[in-house]
Amino acid sequence: MSSTLNDSNIADTPLICFRESAIHGIGGFARVDISAGTLVAEYTGERITKDESLRRCEAGNEFIFALDDEWDLDGSVIWNQARYLNHSCKPNCVAERVDGRVWIVARRNIRAGEELTFNYGYGLEDYREHECRCGAAGCVGYMVSPEFYEHVKWQNELADEFTQDTSGSS
Repeated sequence: MSSTLNDSNIADTPLICFRESAIHGIGGFARVDISAGTLVAEYTGERITKDESLRRCEAGNEFIFALDDEWDLDGSVIWNQARYLNHSCKPNCVAERVDGRVWIVARRNIRAGEELTFNYGYGLEDYREHECRCGAAGCVGYMVSPEFYEHVKWQNELADEFTQDTSGSS
C-alpha cells in the first residue's frame, strides 16, 4: 500500500490516515484494524544534543523526545507524520525506544477508524500550559505523564476549593 495525500496534505501510511480530530487539530486514525504490539509509526526527526534540545524547548518546541543521556530527537520536522498523533490520558498507543529509535506502538488491539493516541509524558514543570482535550474517562485536564495524575488531580481539587471559597465570600 503506498502513501497518498489526504485533505490535510499529510501523506497517509498503510496503517494511518490523517484528518481533523475532535481532540486537537489534525490527528492520525487507524486505516485498518491494528493488533496490540504493532509498530504503528516511527517518530522521526533531527538528532540533537541536550544543550540544543534545551534551547529549542525554551523557544517553544514541544516535539522533543529524549533518546539517551547525550541525545534527543526533535520531531518538529515536516517528514515526521507521527507528530500528528494526539495525546490522551487513556491512550491506545505508547512511545517506545527501540534500538535508538522512537516508535509509536499499539498498546492494545485498535479498530479501523479509531484515533491513534499516546501519552506525551510531560512533567510537572509548566504543566498548566498543556491543557488536555482528550475527553477520556479519568482525563486529568493536562498532558502529563501518568505518574503525575494523582498530583494534578489533587492540585485541581485545591484550585476548585479555593475558587468556591473566594466566590462564596462577597
